[in-house]
Order: sequence, then C-alpha cells, then structure tokens
Amino acid sequence: MRADDEAAILACIPSLRRYARGLTGDPHRADDLVQDTLERAWSRYSRWQRRGELRAWMFGIMHNHFIDGVRASSRRAEQNAVGDLPDAPVRATQTDHLEVRDLDRCLQALPAEQREVLLLRLEQELSLE
Repeated sequence: MRADDEAAILACIPSLRRYARGLTGDPHRADDLVQDTLERAWSRYSRWQRRGELRAWMFGIMHNHFIDGVRASSRRAEQNAVGDLPDAPVRATQTDHLEVRDLDRCLQALPAEQREVLLLRLEQELSLE
C-alpha cells in the first residue's frame, strides 16, 4: 500500500468516528467499531476496485459490520430466556448542551435504518444512492 493510500484511509477516521457514535450511541462501542472498520479496510484494501470513493467504501464496511453485530445480538437475545435478557446499554453523554442531548435522544429513537441514512446523508454528505 502506498503512503498516499494510507493517508487517505487515515483521513477518514474523524468522519468514521462521528458516524459510529451516531450508530452505537456509546463512545466506547463506537471506537471499537471504527477500529474494526480500519482493520478490515486495511486488510482488504487490495479488494477495493477504485470504482468509487474510498470514504464511501469504508462507510460500507462499517455499516455492514454494525448490521452484522446487531443481527448477532438479536440472535443471542432470542436464545436467552426472557428473564435472562441483559439490560439495555446506557447512552453516555459528554456534553451539557441541551440541544445536543435532545438531538442525540431523537436520533436514537429512530429505527436503525432511518438513523443510518440520516447520518450518512446529512453528516457525511453522501448521496442518497
């Protein structure tokens, strides 16, 4: 991998972190998701066909990995008895600004698919395609 390719991947980290935090609602889980995404992108870089933007490819990796995790959690939850279900994770907030908290709360209230589309479209300025 060339140095400019490495730099292009590293330049995606801030936007990947913002998207991951919007998806997970937890800074620690978001950092894990970003790390997993970077590992996958790095190891599969030779598979990237350069047909599209690198950033969009990496967001696709993150999205697919997140959905796989949600599906795996759903399967585990179905296998547990009703009384054995884990508590829902508590969303950690690091800001005292009411507007940010309200927006964050509203984002988390959306179904996962709608939240993902909204975050990708507005925050990352990706096309609707």
